[in-house]
Amino acid sequence: MSYIRTLHGDIAKEDLGFTYSHEHIVCRPAFWQERGEDDLLLDDKEKSKRDVLDFKKHGGHAIVDATAVDYGRDVQAVQEIALETGIKIVGTAGFNKSFLWDAKIKEELKPLTGDYETYTQWIEAKSINELADFVIREVEEGLEGTPFKAGQVKFGTGYNRITPLEEKTLRAVARAHHETKAPVHSHTEVGTMALEQIELLKSEGVNLSYLSLGHMDRNPDPYYHEQIAATGAYMSFDGIGKIKYAPESTRIALILNLVSKGYEDQILISGDTARKTYYKHYDHGLGLEYIIAKWVPRFVDEANRNGFDGQKLIEKFFVSNPANCFSFKK
Repeated sequence: MSYIRTLHGDIAKEDLGFTYSHEHIVCRPAFWQERGEDDLLLDDKEKSKRDVLDFKKHGGHAIVDATAVDYGRDVQAVQEIALETGIKIVGTAGFNKSFLWDAKIKEELKPLTGDYETYTQWIEAKSINELADFVIREVEEGLEGTPFKAGQVKFGTGYNRITPLEEKTLRAVARAHHETKAPVHSHTEVGTMALEQIELLKSEGVNLSYLSLGHMDRNPDPYYHEQIAATGAYMSFDGIGKIKYAPESTRIALILNLVSKGYEDQILISGDTARKTYYKHYDHGLGLEYIIAKWVPRFVDEANRNGFDGQKLIEKFFVSNPANCFSFKK
């Protein structure tokens, strides 16, 4: 039997519905807060909620909130948004990437992380298994001491490198996965180091069908994508709407290339909407409605023109693939 773990309990995977696979809803990353980067602080619950309601209005059902402990998540606010909107939200245990770890640990976390000033100090001081125990508790007991449990475990690595501390958190997350059976998600910086992450996970005995790799469209390399897809992992194209990185035509071509090679069951789609300027109700951005309301019709049209069944692919990318990817399998 498979199920999805949301902030408000476990559900049958068939009940997940139309899903964005990588978003950020309410968060105040300490790294950016300390540097006065206001655009990267999603710090108004009501504004975030209005964007979630726009997603719902167009037929959305669920969002995977990929915000880990080191990215300043607001667990209480996000679970309230889930409750008040009726959108199912999946929370995330684990870690992001090492450059964020110079930030100070917020006081509320000290009972859980110990008396360390920064995330770097905490991660350096703890063993792999001690960090794994922290992640396990967030899946089985609740995020940051709340009763709201994580539905996936996450690690991250930097641009074209994996630091020793990032490898340490990767291995901790892999061991937490073995204990909990939670799906695994990775942050790849600009879409790099995915194959290296995969080799490390294999050394920890992780079945790659539990893995989704983030930010694949930031590295628009079809050959590289085919190498990754051949491992059986899910690939998250989660930069939709970010034209500063690439036009939508590039992303759609990358996705259709993978479909043409038979990998349509391993593709996830989302927006990684993590700035005020990306949100409609913070700063007039495209908002959480953009993908479901505007990108989906364009993708269907382009897919159909290229001889594919566009609507069938949308059902896979947003419904059946997330339901399979984010399942706990007993």
